[in-house]
Amino acid sequence: MTKRERDHVSGTETTGHEWDGLRELDTPLPRWWLHVFYATIAIAIVYWILMPAWPIGNGYTKGVLGWSDRANVARDLQALEAGRAAMFQRFATATAADIANDPALQEFARAAGESVFGDNCRTCHGAGGAGAPGYPVLADDVWIWGGSIADIEHTLRVGIRSDHPQARMSAMPAFGRDRLLTSQEIGDVTEFVISISSANARLNADANAASRGATVYAQQCALCHGGAGAGDRTLGAPSLRDDVWLYGASRDEIRRQVELGRGGVMPAWEQRFDAGTLRALAYYVHDLGGGEPDATPPQASPAEAAPVQQSALR
Repeated sequence: MTKRERDHVSGTETTGHEWDGLRELDTPLPRWWLHVFYATIAIAIVYWILMPAWPIGNGYTKGVLGWSDRANVARDLQALEAGRAAMFQRFATATAADIANDPALQEFARAAGESVFGDNCRTCHGAGGAGAPGYPVLADDVWIWGGSIADIEHTLRVGIRSDHPQARMSAMPAFGRDRLLTSQEIGDVTEFVISISSANARLNADANAASRGATVYAQQCALCHGGAGAGDRTLGAPSLRDDVWLYGASRDEIRRQVELGRGGVMPAWEQRFDAGTLRALAYYVHDLGGGEPDATPPQASPAEAAPVQQSALR
């Protein structure tokens, strides 16, 4: 056996490796480090035996303890739901007056509603109901179908243009795509709609075009939106007198809506949520900032109405 060279400074043997005159020392690892290293290997082997560890085809080794994070989470969720069940049941049968007079119910509804909203509604309607083009704001006072807790709850339950048999239904014709109006008529009626809305202060409607568009509007739009553009909640026809637009507030977007008649779909949540959860979600949406009292007075006729509220839940 060849005797290895020993470093004359440290007294440590070298490995025989040398780079540019530098020799590698064969310094042994600290004994405590080796013990820890061997212990981690032993712990890993024990873990592989006890816990799920190795992928095998479409599955994995289950481990002798049968541990499952999926089953544990499901069990925890069941326990959480069981703990909340009494409060949800109480909330499901509470009247608006009951909720208004019970701070505990209100606090529970806000917390539960916010959680459900974050999991199911935030993707489209944004954090805090801020909305996005094609996805209405839920934090203002603009409602098509009604902004009371009862109205919001019903909309959540049956959806809008969904497959629910009682879904909220409304449809605006695509006047341009289906060639129901000429390009000039669409432009004229767009200017008329701008002229009767609060957007006129921004967009300054063409008076001559708006005058021509009044005739087109009376023939094609007044039946749903009303002669003064105040809208009709029974038909799901929004007010045209404010400056709130689902797909965009520019002149081009307003015209595009007349041309294309766009309308989104909101799922019906009745089959997914129980009555208490639906009520909590409705309360949360109502509480975002623009909810109406449950005792909503009858809607004024178009001739009498000032700019009225459309709906964020389209």
